[in-house]
Amino acid sequence: MKKFLALILAIAMIASVAALAGCSNSGSGNETNADTDNGTADDAKTYIIYSDNAFAPFEYLDETTNEYVGVDMDIMAAVAEDQGIKYEMHNEGFDASMGAVQSGQADAMIAGMTITDERKETYDFSEAYFDDGQVIVVKPGSDIKSLEDLKGKTVACKTSTVGGEYGESIKDQYGFEIHYYEGSDTMYQAVITGSDDACIEDFSVIGWAIESEGVELSIITEPANVKGYGFAVKKGENAELLEKFDAGLANIKANGKYKEILAKYGY
Repeated sequence: MKKFLALILAIAMIASVAALAGCSNSGSGNETNADTDNGTADDAKTYIIYSDNAFAPFEYLDETTNEYVGVDMDIMAAVAEDQGIKYEMHNEGFDASMGAVQSGQADAMIAGMTITDERKETYDFSEAYFDDGQVIVVKPGSDIKSLEDLKGKTVACKTSTVGGEYGESIKDQYGFEIHYYEGSDTMYQAVITGSDDACIEDFSVIGWAIESEGVELSIITEPANVKGYGFAVKKGENAELLEKFDAGLANIKANGKYKEILAKYGY
């Protein structure tokens, strides 16, 4: 009987050890699942996207909802829905957006940013999602009717923009001086109040301001220096996000959503 009891006890101990081993294996399995879960979470990363805060109709504050809306906001939302991209939008201004991408504070920016060879040295761009060019803008009734009339005048430009680059490229030829401003709204006011004689702005943006917001300015030239706007990431980084944006952009163009967005803003 003692031998039998000893045998039973030994079997029980062996079973207990086996059970513990089984629990240990289950724990390892859970850790693998956790790693997989982490991988899934990484796949569903929430990207930080920066944008301008006063560049209507591409991004501007809707005072009735206190939310930023516009072409860029809608395109980003449509692309994100198409591609399953999770993102958080920060409307901090154009200069701040470029700085955030460069510092790694933001994963990308969408802010009516013109694709240029110079910017390609610092950023990787999506396919162009909108084409635009620069125009000269004055107060109604101004004696400035052409580029030649800018001689001896002051022209307002927005900092860090292609409009500013365009102004710099022609200022010596036409003999004008440039004053820089942080936002489109302050640039417009400089012309309206007479602090500056004219400004340089993207055609679609100033056209919206005049037609939809009642800004009292007039366009006197045809669009020049026409280029495309692009979604941008820091050069050499976030390639997957850029690929997803391009794929989503192609899809919303194919299914009509892109055309619907532009039509919403009069394009």
